[in-house]
Amino acid sequence: MLRALALSIGQLGDPAILRVAGKSLLVTLAIFAALAVGVFEILRRWLAGFAGGYDDGLAGVVAVVVFVLAAWLLFRVIAIAVLGVFADDVVAAVEARHYPAAHAAARPAGLGRSLRMGLGSAARAIAVNLLMLPVYLALLFTAIGPAIAFFLVNAWLLGRDLGDMVASRHMDDATMRGWRKATRGRRFATGLAGTGLFVVPLVNLLAPILGAQLATHLFHASRGATGAKGVGT
Repeated sequence: MLRALALSIGQLGDPAILRVAGKSLLVTLAIFAALAVGVFEILRRWLAGFAGGYDDGLAGVVAVVVFVLAAWLLFRVIAIAVLGVFADDVVAAVEARHYPAAHAAARPAGLGRSLRMGLGSAARAIAVNLLMLPVYLALLFTAIGPAIAFFLVNAWLLGRDLGDMVASRHMDDATMRGWRKATRGRRFATGLAGTGLFVVPLVNLLAPILGAQLATHLFHASRGATGAKGVGT
């Protein structure tokens, strides 16, 4: 794991990876900006009907608060969903440098499949966390219980998302389902590492890219691919 992380950090300067990092971050920020604008407009209209006039100042303050809360709660969900659309380029760059044989045999996931995985990732994350909300609330008396539960649940979700980004280049959907069952522990470990990156300030901006790189190394290490030796250690 440490070797895989070191290789991932070492390749951050790759032009292909930098392009994806820039595109995915801009799209993610644009989504949050659109959310803030939408909330602002809804509040303006609601205040107009409720108070008999616009209150841009109050609407702006509430919109900023909503934006900050959304960025805190939903950044991982949206960032990974957006990366899912561009992830093929990241995985391809890692494979081209470290696993040329696997890279030559890979088939790009394609825009349609990438979009489906990205939307599926967001839908799963939102649905599962909503289902877990009673558990989070029940653990409030333990102080850190909700944070630990949230971390573990999202590590499990992230492990699947990152694994699928890599496996989709080498397996069809039916084969991927069998692969997921056989790699639960390894994918959860990948998800734990990726989720850990998301909680580090500033590093979290690169966490989606680093997570995809890390998952690529661990995927090929589990399949015994030659290339970056010692990745699994």
